[in-house]
Amino acid sequence: MSELMVSVSGVRGIVGEGLTPEVVTRFAQAFGAYVKKGKVVIGRDSRVSGEMFKNAVCSGLMAVGCDILDIGVCPTPTTQLAVETLEANGGLMITASHNPIMWNGLKLIGPDGLFLDAEQGQEVIKIAESKSFSFAAWDKIGVALKYSKAIEEHIQAILNLEYIDLAKIKDRGFKVVLDCVCGAGANMVPQLLDELGCEVVLLNCEPSGLFPRNPEPVPENLTELCEAVKKEAADIGIAVDPDSDRLALVSEKGEPLGEEKTLALAVKFILSKKSGSVVINASTSRVTEDIAEQYGSSVVRTKVGEIHVAKKMREIGAVIGGEGNGGVILPDIHLGRDAPVGIALILQQLAEFGGTISELNDTLPKYVITKDKVELQDLDPKAALEKIQQAYANEKLDFTDGVKIVRDKSWVHIRPSNTEPIIRVIAEAPTKEESEQLCAEVKKQAVN
Repeated sequence: MSELMVSVSGVRGIVGEGLTPEVVTRFAQAFGAYVKKGKVVIGRDSRVSGEMFKNAVCSGLMAVGCDILDIGVCPTPTTQLAVETLEANGGLMITASHNPIMWNGLKLIGPDGLFLDAEQGQEVIKIAESKSFSFAAWDKIGVALKYSKAIEEHIQAILNLEYIDLAKIKDRGFKVVLDCVCGAGANMVPQLLDELGCEVVLLNCEPSGLFPRNPEPVPENLTELCEAVKKEAADIGIAVDPDSDRLALVSEKGEPLGEEKTLALAVKFILSKKSGSVVINASTSRVTEDIAEQYGSSVVRTKVGEIHVAKKMREIGAVIGGEGNGGVILPDIHLGRDAPVGIALILQQLAEFGGTISELNDTLPKYVITKDKVELQDLDPKAALEKIQQAYANEKLDFTDGVKIVRDKSWVHIRPSNTEPIIRVIAEAPTKEESEQLCAEVKKQAVN
């Protein structure tokens, strides 16, 4: 199991190497033992290895006496929501999120619809490693049922939000170019946009799992979407990652806004409707912080990882939160990153604003964020962080997650990734030149 990435984000590995049906079955058996049998919701993204791993998961769960509700190829947030609404003992989402096509994995969901935290996840890992689960007798094995309404119920929950004025959105008649990167979002987002009265141009919306590009929805991977928006004279371009928990936007000019702006816009919209606190992770843009300040709202930062943000939101009763990778968390639906929710909020905001997405974007505070990484290889992440800490000992340091150097109008954050064998280096400043320089400077300190 050492070849797996096992973290607060779940279990991920390269198919046929670290991640095999045997490993997946064992984790499913361990998860079944952890939730003490009962009902488990299973969802998956569209990856070509997904069907194989779904069968492995089902076998593992049934073998330890769990009943299964298979909701098919759907977004991760749909699976989280289904666990809650169907009152299941837990859920397993078979996905590697934004990782390349050769990866897959499991996201472990508790009965409250939240991902397991580090301590809970460690318990499942311990059960898996020690194989301390018992198999059910022939007359006690679980049964597997298909449940086909999960996506429909997720869409309805979004349309029922008090902030969504369906008539107002339909009156704008938005023309949208949608890129689902042949992922699970293709089974939901076109239908949602149709319900919102949009004219939709589909791009990579066959849920084949054969990603036509790097699936992470960052600007450099959205060139096809940008060109399509200009060619179609669309109002907006929308991109989601393979499991549809991250949302990126492209303006009517064919320019990517950057995934950080997704959360900033959603926060601006919700705080214009109700007051309350906001929770974001340590790497999220200060644009969101500045917006919250404009509305008199407090901001709490957590470690990176959806579960950290979600738990803190629940603890303090935050009205919105999320992560700067395009992950919007709206507790009115559920405490999980949800691209379809983000889409509805942004379109409602645009309908009320009356202008273009570029003009709306211009209302946000101006910062430039630079994201880089250092491949681990022989590098010890702990030693690298210690070097950074020593080199910048005289500056304001934040140890919420890794090391963050905080200055008046800029910051740089360095931490080991939860999902890949890399160290992430993220910097933000008022100009591109400053943020790139900060990133390069800290990266050099880490590897020398």
